Amino acid sequence: MFRAGGIARTTAVGLTLLIAVLSLVACESADKAPAAAAIAAAQSTLEGVRGEAAKYFPDQVKSVEETLAAAKANFEKKEYKAALAAAQDVGAKAKELGTAATAKKAELAKAWEEMSSGVPKLAEAIKSRVDLLSQSKRLPAGLDKAKLDGAKSGLAQVNQSWTEASDAFKSGNVTDAVAKGKAARDKAVEIMTALNMTVPQAASK
Repeated sequence: MFRAGGIARTTAVGLTLLIAVLSLVACESADKAPAAAAIAAAQSTLEGVRGEAAKYFPDQVKSVEETLAAAKANFEKKEYKAALAAAQDVGAKAKELGTAATAKKAELAKAWEEMSSGVPKLAEAIKSRVDLLSQSKRLPAGLDKAKLDGAKSGLAQVNQSWTEASDAFKSGNVTDAVAKGKAARDKAVEIMTALNMTVPQAASK
C-alpha cells in the first residue's frame, strides 16, 4: 500500500510538472506571434521615417534602432513579452520621429523661403551704401575709413556665406543651408548697424 501510494504521489507530481511545462510552452507560443508581428511592424515603421528623421534627429534615430535591436535579441532568447514591449516602444517612438521630422522639414522650408528673399536684398542694400560712401569726400558722423573697410570685407563674407547656403540648398541639405543663410543674415545685420543703416524688422529676428 505504501509503495502504491508513493507511486501515485510521484505520478501526481509528475503530471503537475508536465502540466506546468505544457502551460509554459503554451504561453510562450501565445506570446511569440504577437512579438514577431510587433517587431515586423516596428521595423517597417522605422524604415519609413528613418531617411527624413536622421537628417534632423540622428541621435534619437540611433536610440530607436538600439531598442529595436534589443527587441530582436529578446525574441531570439525566447523572451517574447520583453520583445513585444520593446517593439511596441520602437513603433511608438518611430511614429513620433516621423511627425517631428515632417514638422522640422516644414519649419526649415519656411525659414529658407524667408531668407532667400531677404538676404540678397540686405546684401544689395549694403553694397549700394558702401558704394555711395566710397564715393563721398567726407564720411557721415560716426563713420570712418576703418568702419567702411570693415563693411566692405564683411559684405564679401555675406556673399560667400550666401553662396554656400544656396549650394547646400541645391544639394538637398536644407539644415545646412538654413544655418549658413542665418550666418549671412546675421553678418548683414551687423554691417548695416555699423553703417547706421535701418535694419528691416524681419531681418532682426
